[in-house]
Amino acid sequence: MAARPAGEVTPVLTAHGVRRSFGPTVVLDGVDLAIRPGEVVALLGGSGSGKSTLLRILAGLDADAAGLVDRPKDLAVVFQEHRLLPWKRVLDNVSLGLTGPGVRERALAALEEVGLRGRDTAWPVELSGGQAQRVAVARALVREPALLLLDEPFGALDALTRLRMQQLFNRLRDQHGFAALLVTHDVEEALLLADRTLVLEDGRLVEDSPVTLPRPRTPDDPGFGTLRRHLLDRLGVAA
Repeated sequence: MAARPAGEVTPVLTAHGVRRSFGPTVVLDGVDLAIRPGEVVALLGGSGSGKSTLLRILAGLDADAAGLVDRPKDLAVVFQEHRLLPWKRVLDNVSLGLTGPGVRERALAALEEVGLRGRDTAWPVELSGGQAQRVAVARALVREPALLLLDEPFGALDALTRLRMQQLFNRLRDQHGFAALLVTHDVEEALLLADRTLVLEDGRLVEDSPVTLPRPRTPDDPGFGTLRRHLLDRLGVAA
């Protein structure tokens, strides 16, 4: 392998020639992707375009896919559904699978970071949708991932809770510096959270654009509307 040029950052994740078919239907047809340390990348595409399929492959959850994926060992996944175990209390859900000293303290600290201090003994059924998703984020954060993979994590939330979760994501990203791939169907969410946007169409990545807006961002920022219209046009949606 050729030496990497001086000053070039080694990606935290790379994928080459990723392909996935379900019977005669080709969902992914040679996807190449790289994510740099600390970078947030938003993946957009129409319904059924293969966004969630690609995320599962990148996470190592699909053994039938073809192609090469180089992923870090310390990655975590947050799905649209919180997937909390109903028979375990919140703290036990956060620390699920962790071993070693200080697990309880780490889990409590993660809950405090997502604004759920004092809810460690609650059952999942006692939580609102937004609180349950915060627990799912805490479960990911407690693993101190270099890469966070998120599959429409705020899609099932009401508009106000979704906004709060987006703000929480930005704050946690600033604090922890993890890289992230965010699968979303929401163009505004992509522009608010991401450093770069990708568009998946017909099994291939057809758009790769930096988001150059200064942070913190709001939809009222100059230039936001132009980027929004561009992405909507690329997705085939009238602005």
